[in-house]
Amino acid sequence: MSIGLVLMGIAIGLAVAAPIGPINLMCIRNSLGHGIWAGLFTGIGAVLGDGTFAAIAAFGVTAISEFFVTYTGWIHGIGGAALLAIGIRTIFVVPAPGAIHPGGATRQSIALIGTTYILTITNPATMLGFLAIFGGLGSLGHGSGDYAGAGLLVAAIMAGSLLWWGLISWVVSLFKHKFNQRRLRLVNVVSGFVIAGFGLAVLIRTAMI
Repeated sequence: MSIGLVLMGIAIGLAVAAPIGPINLMCIRNSLGHGIWAGLFTGIGAVLGDGTFAAIAAFGVTAISEFFVTYTGWIHGIGGAALLAIGIRTIFVVPAPGAIHPGGATRQSIALIGTTYILTITNPATMLGFLAIFGGLGSLGHGSGDYAGAGLLVAAIMAGSLLWWGLISWVVSLFKHKFNQRRLRLVNVVSGFVIAGFGLAVLIRTAMI
């Protein structure tokens, strides 16, 4: 049972993290510009966000889930505005290649983690997705008393998500040496426009609700 939960959780974590979106683009850009640890720190914010939503869904924290459902428009608006701001900033930022190491640049690492965590938890669709996933798995953590199983599944989901971000950061960082200042600038401009486009699309969709 435990092995099955772990494998299921890892699969869910991979499935949630893998679709290409703004955070994947940010991870790729940071891995190219600053190395594997910058990409990994970018992904860790998403891992923590996924873990937050998974825990809410697994343990049946009704008040919090209802908050996200009730204020979906406002939360989407905050997330869209944040994406738009990040995209615009990325377009104009001057690339400064340099590696971020796990033991250094603490403030920069925290900023990367915090940014993607906020972007993740301001996406109510992720919350609804986890509620649907756990609803399909039965009443795990919802009155069954199996809190250990719920906790194991949440941990496995975070592990699967971390596996994705570690893999993509490592693969992309292998090509870091091929990108000079001009190519990194091009990556910034393209990714910035795409990220800003995601944010603008979210804002437009929210305004139409």
